[in-house]
Amino acid sequence: MNSPLPVEEASEKPSPEGEGWVRGNQNKENAYLSPPHPSLLPQGEGANIPKSTALGEKIAYQPFKGICLTDTFQLYEKDDLISQILVDNSARRNKQKKLDIRVIIGNPPYSAGQESANDNNANVEYKSLDDKIRSTYAANSTATNKNALYDSYIRAIRWASDRVGDSGIIGFVTNAGFIEANTADGLRQCLADEFSSIYIFHLRGNARTSGELRRKEKDNVFGQGTRTPIAITIFVKNPNATEKGLIYLHDIGDYLTQTQKLESISDLKSINGITAADGWQKVIPDQHNDWLKQRDDSFSHFISLGDKKDKDAVAIFDNYSRGISTSRDAWCYNFSKNTLAKNMRGMIDFYNKEVERYQRACEGLGKDNYPNVDNFISLHATNISWNRGLKNDLSRFTKHGYQESALVKGMYRTFTKSPVYFSKYMNDMVYQMPRIFPDSSVENRVICVTGLGTPKAFSAIMTNVLPDIQLQANGQCFPLKLYEPTQADENQQPSGVKPQTDLFSDEAYVGWVSASVTQQNATTIDTETLGYASANPAYQSKDGITDAGLAHFQAAYPFETINKEDLFYYIYGLLHSEDYKTQYADNLTKELPRIPCVNKAADFWAFSKAGRDLAELHINYETVEPYPVTFECGKASIDELKDADFYVTQMKFAKKGDKSTVIYNHLITLSNIPIAAYDYIVNGKPALEWVMERQSVTTHKDSGIKNDANDWAIETIGNPRYPLELFQRVITVSLETMKIVNTLPVLDIAVK
Repeated sequence: MNSPLPVEEASEKPSPEGEGWVRGNQNKENAYLSPPHPSLLPQGEGANIPKSTALGEKIAYQPFKGICLTDTFQLYEKDDLISQILVDNSARRNKQKKLDIRVIIGNPPYSAGQESANDNNANVEYKSLDDKIRSTYAANSTATNKNALYDSYIRAIRWASDRVGDSGIIGFVTNAGFIEANTADGLRQCLADEFSSIYIFHLRGNARTSGELRRKEKDNVFGQGTRTPIAITIFVKNPNATEKGLIYLHDIGDYLTQTQKLESISDLKSINGITAADGWQKVIPDQHNDWLKQRDDSFSHFISLGDKKDKDAVAIFDNYSRGISTSRDAWCYNFSKNTLAKNMRGMIDFYNKEVERYQRACEGLGKDNYPNVDNFISLHATNISWNRGLKNDLSRFTKHGYQESALVKGMYRTFTKSPVYFSKYMNDMVYQMPRIFPDSSVENRVICVTGLGTPKAFSAIMTNVLPDIQLQANGQCFPLKLYEPTQADENQQPSGVKPQTDLFSDEAYVGWVSASVTQQNATTIDTETLGYASANPAYQSKDGITDAGLAHFQAAYPFETINKEDLFYYIYGLLHSEDYKTQYADNLTKELPRIPCVNKAADFWAFSKAGRDLAELHINYETVEPYPVTFECGKASIDELKDADFYVTQMKFAKKGDKSTVIYNHLITLSNIPIAAYDYIVNGKPALEWVMERQSVTTHKDSGIKNDANDWAIETIGNPRYPLELFQRVITVSLETMKIVNTLPVLDIAVK
């Protein structure tokens, strides 16, 4: 394929002496003295570079008059923050703003947001630039959460496109996420509209993938310190071009090391180099503005699991929800109920003291003169983990009370249960979970599926306890039942706690709280009274599946008697179909699952029965028969070991490349593990490897909080062997799951 943009190779090469590129062209000295936009360079770069004459002789140092101390994005905002402080620098800034710039080259930083509010390092806002992103990239995006569009590298693309006007070239080395991300569909649309041609050299290296995909991504060109995929992109605006939105991509390839990737870049050299190697793939965007991994359009003919955007659309489920997102997992989860309660009591008590301290500081002041919350609060991570919600509550002088009823069982990761503090005020987001698991007395089942915008392959898992948002990556949960309270008594709320004006709002609280507020720091907790929350008010349930959703399938099989549970388990069975997951893999990364009607009623019932069998395996994984592995325990047998001998800190494979043997601890090694058990993949890796990872002892770096899986085994299960037996049981679950999956009917979809 010929490139529509001829790019001439540079006729001059660096001199052997390394004196630069300045032979034979005196204008190159002018490029040093008056560069087009040196604010894009790292601060200070170029200030002390030795200079050469046309003959290659060194000349006296001359200052680099173009360099500026500036935030490139802020430079074009209305407020010039440092114009009155550095007058000479400000003059340079103003001069640059007036230049007619046609070429911009850079390596923008990649950052969508601070990781912790305790860092007190919130991202800078650029009103004019962000408004332009909102009116272009965000306005054209179908994504619900568009925060990623304000990542620094996307801001750089927006800024550079505006800066070069209707004619110019931009060359960026960036995060390659914009090529495929769901949130970047509007960005991709705008890029195709704004540029005549785009050339992408996709260097891969996405370390946030797993399994075979991770092996294909292999190394990052910047080494192990970078986890995001990388791309070199040339954006061209040619007002004389006869066509617009021509997109060309060169994928560097699978399984390449960092060295191999760098060698490939060096060998290809340029756009012309890739053209000469016939390496360009022409990309034609589809109707969804997907460039790669384009969807199968037949998927849109199926009924959706859920639809919150179109209230008139027929969907299978009446409501669905993400799992809870605490933003402070080290505090809100712990394998020990005692430790969890102590941690949350301590953090809440510290928070309330900060409220009192802030309230005292605000006394006698007008609201406009209150101290800045971010600068006022204590950020010591061993006392508290702040987020936006807690900061807002503090600014309103709102105190919170510790609530024992907020201690419930959660499913943190695959086959990993843990006590969790489930609270609207102490969790960042609880979404619709109060309608699904309002308290621990109600029974429910949810199908949790992989969410959108994740590099992990699609999977589904069922649980009957409160799920975490990362049980499946950014997971969405579809319930068998929904719950509403039959009555509400304001007097049942703890005194001193913010009133719950809308119990079942979109960000609703855990459920009805009846425990009293405890203000003291507890150092000793009575295990007898801790327990899990019991039923509070009565709840009435309704079906999670809609009547219209059921009718859709009843119409497809008019001679069958199908109820909502049959359909619920049909869905679970179908979501395990390898045919389904393979054929619609690209759709499932970009939209919620849609469920086809299979052609034969017999196949419907086969999927439904398989779904029931899978559900029983996955819900009751703690009671299945342990797989009989071989134990190596030194001179003792496994039955002769004492309780303390089963303490686990971190399981690991005995040697690289051999998963048939696992070292449980210094006394116990498991061998003859069937390799087929690792075929059952959930949330990006084998279920067995989730057990190995999570049945461990960890210490959170910032808070110092210890999380010990042995505490769950001893305190809750009453069996020190639990981690070992869990591993054996999940072998059984994995083998039985794959046995069912491998006997599912071939996916034969009814055509309307």
